[in-house]
Amino acid sequence: MSLRSDLRNIAIVAHVDHGKTTLVDALFKQSGVFRANEHMEERVMDSNALEKERGITIFSKNASVLWNGVKINIVDTPGHADFGGEVERILSMVDGILLLVDAAEGPLPQTKFVLRKSLERNLPAIVVINKIDRSDARPQEVLDHVLDLFIALGANEHQIEYPVVYAIAREGKATLDLKTPGTDLKPLFDTIVNHFKPREEDTEGAFQMLVTTTAYSEYLGRMAVGRIHRGTIKLNDPITQMKLDGGKVASNATKLFTYQGIKQAECPEAKAGDIILLAGLEDVQIGETVAATANPEALPPITIDEPTMSMIFSVNNSPFAGKEGKFVTSRNLRDRLYKEAEANPTMKISDTDSPDAFKVSGRGELHLGILIETMRREGFEFQVSRPQVIFREVNGKTEEPYEQLIVDIPNNCVGVTMEKLGSRKGEMKNMTPLSEVTTRIEFMIPSRCLLGYRTEFLTDTKGEGILHHVFAGYGDFKGEIAGRNRGVLVAFEAGITAAYGMFQLSDRGKFFIEPRTEVYEGMIVGEHTRENDIAVNPCKTKHLSNMRSKSSDEALTLEPPTIFSLEQCLEYIQDDELLEVTPQNLRMRKKILNNNERMKVEKMGSKAAQKAMNNA
Repeated sequence: MSLRSDLRNIAIVAHVDHGKTTLVDALFKQSGVFRANEHMEERVMDSNALEKERGITIFSKNASVLWNGVKINIVDTPGHADFGGEVERILSMVDGILLLVDAAEGPLPQTKFVLRKSLERNLPAIVVINKIDRSDARPQEVLDHVLDLFIALGANEHQIEYPVVYAIAREGKATLDLKTPGTDLKPLFDTIVNHFKPREEDTEGAFQMLVTTTAYSEYLGRMAVGRIHRGTIKLNDPITQMKLDGGKVASNATKLFTYQGIKQAECPEAKAGDIILLAGLEDVQIGETVAATANPEALPPITIDEPTMSMIFSVNNSPFAGKEGKFVTSRNLRDRLYKEAEANPTMKISDTDSPDAFKVSGRGELHLGILIETMRREGFEFQVSRPQVIFREVNGKTEEPYEQLIVDIPNNCVGVTMEKLGSRKGEMKNMTPLSEVTTRIEFMIPSRCLLGYRTEFLTDTKGEGILHHVFAGYGDFKGEIAGRNRGVLVAFEAGITAAYGMFQLSDRGKFFIEPRTEVYEGMIVGEHTRENDIAVNPCKTKHLSNMRSKSSDEALTLEPPTIFSLEQCLEYIQDDELLEVTPQNLRMRKKILNNNERMKVEKMGSKAAQKAMNNA
């Protein structure tokens, strides 16, 4: 055993948009990771294009900084609840957490989720109250809420003795006392080194490492990433891959890397406590153990909460199939989905009765939505069904997943929000005034009852409301709920939409498409003003004649169409509808495209109609 006083492994965890990645940027700048003349992008750890666009962390990343001779390995974790599986894996690699909390918003659902997982692993914490320069900051109040949260989650007497650092991550400043303004992040660095004590590591035993994530190199293939649990490994050492099914595969450590700043640096040797990348293993999967060949022992696999939502991904069979995508066959789709399941253990893939359709289960709409968006950018063309929550049977009773929902809303929107969530079977747990004009309300609500609510919520609060939710566990099934309260406008023939035809239909509802858009029979082109669906012809053009009139020369004025994002489309579609996804377009459509066949199915009983739609 040896004391690794030269090393600290920490994870930065917080709710989405509380400033984790911005704080990591500041730590890099002040620790000398970048040269004085070197260009540094903002949110350098958010390297994925989707992360930069959305301003959120989706995939956990590793990096390191050096402070007074101590190497601090930093893991930036996702802040959104749908990517909690990333957080659960990362916590197995670290010695402690930096719990970042917004000085105005306070602890939110994801904060509670991550903290619970950390306390279960008996990890010490440093609380960082960030954004203390906000005009509505209330750091002392927030600190009291953090303490209440620790107590509510059953923290022991050692875990509850956490140091507190106040920070302005954007400006790279931290202080231990609100009365003394900070000038740099030295107080935070010193607190990390002093509070997270060096660990005794077994560097003499046989090498052993649990694979917590994987990386890919064009030259080396897939690499295993993890923290060395025991022993030492050198370049070209013989190793054994302990597979999840009990099999063993012998290999050699062809390359070893550690993190220096945000870059990977080759190293000839690594020992217990180090976070490394290891090349030389084919088809390595998360949760497997890599051990010394002389004495291979498997570590307990990572336990991760099960998925709560599923969708059906299927081959595109619309009239526009194959026109815009690069990968369109069922083989392409199947290979890509199963490859995703290998890299992301929170995603479950299973075959269905149809060779062209696959069931994909994940943590939530955003989790599944990120996969869809990633695939369409890679050139895939496919169609997806409406998200469905995953029920389970316990002692003969049906249970469904529940969400802890927190909304911050203007005071004049409290009534309408409570009414809407009440009708969706939400149960109010707490109400707290945040300021003279804002109120925070906490609900417990079935996950399926939130489908389609976000857009409605933003409309009700005129864009000023903030909504957060996190999986809270399973509970009693609450019965059926009402679906969408408006029908849709469905094109009844193929063609190119015309301003004249759309203008004639403008009193029937609002459109989702613009003039000169190519449509097909069964494609959803707008929302009806009433509850029923109707078939319309937006491609109708004006008959030509040699007569002129004043009205014929008037310009046609159309309202701008409502353009949905991917997540809004997933929320909007119903059980008898699909979303066609291509690299260029998102099209909502009916499962049964032919209008006459669809009308026949609507006249059947619900079970027969469902069977007909599944066969469509």
